[in-house]
Amino acid sequence: MPITHLDGAFADNTLRAYRADFQVFHCWCQANNIDQLAATPKDLTAFVEHEATQRSTATVRRRIASLSSLLKLNHYEDPSSAPEGSLALKRMHRQKRQVQQQAVPLTSDLLERLLAVCGDSLQGTRDQVMLRLGHESMRRRSELCAFRFKDLEVLPKGKRALRLRFSKTDQFGNGKLFPVSDELVYAIEGGGEKIGRYGKILRGIRRDGRINTSMSPASINIRLKALQNAAALTLDGELSGHSFRVGAALDLLESGESLEKIMLRGGWASDATAMRYLRAWQAV
Repeated sequence: MPITHLDGAFADNTLRAYRADFQVFHCWCQANNIDQLAATPKDLTAFVEHEATQRSTATVRRRIASLSSLLKLNHYEDPSSAPEGSLALKRMHRQKRQVQQQAVPLTSDLLERLLAVCGDSLQGTRDQVMLRLGHESMRRRSELCAFRFKDLEVLPKGKRALRLRFSKTDQFGNGKLFPVSDELVYAIEGGGEKIGRYGKILRGIRRDGRINTSMSPASINIRLKALQNAAALTLDGELSGHSFRVGAALDLLESGESLEKIMLRGGWASDATAMRYLRAWQAV
């Protein structure tokens, strides 16, 4: 299915998900001798049942949402809009009876323990910036990796702020400024002294010490796992990029912040999404 005409209209991550999800559907249709562009609600039900045996409910729902969007955007009939589609998803949830696994929260107390094992090497300095930036900004991995030194701005009264130029919930790039602590400013400036105050704030560092122009989102999970092991933290699971958002949200909740403010800080578009992140760790 053509998708190039959607370039620029959606975030790159969204388009990648569309392509990957439709490819899975395409392969399944080929294996079952089904026309992918003329699939019926019955076909979709069979696809959901097949995917549910291999994937989480969240992944299956995302794939159906991607398929629905692509078909509509290309003016094809959308089988997921029929009652059979929603019933197939409901049936999948009841049969699997599972709650989407929540990220282990990286709260302020864990943040301090991770910072303590970073050290002052080039990688350690970068990791300190990553930890403080992730916890304070509550941004997604791709957004953390997109911050540039020029995004650190001075506000009228001398306060410092970071400009988030794009985000998952800001598809048009209107941008957003959010204040940052002195500790984060010092960390960013300290990192800049070692790698140069230009380009991306977070950079990949090779084994031979050479510095890449950027850090990949996947590397954030890798570094968090390494720091978790170095700090000998015994947690319910492995830390990941989402841990920043969940942990910071819990810290805000503990400090008395309202759900509305937590949603604003974390960039959640709905209270249902924010509540999903919080309810697995604390009754609210």
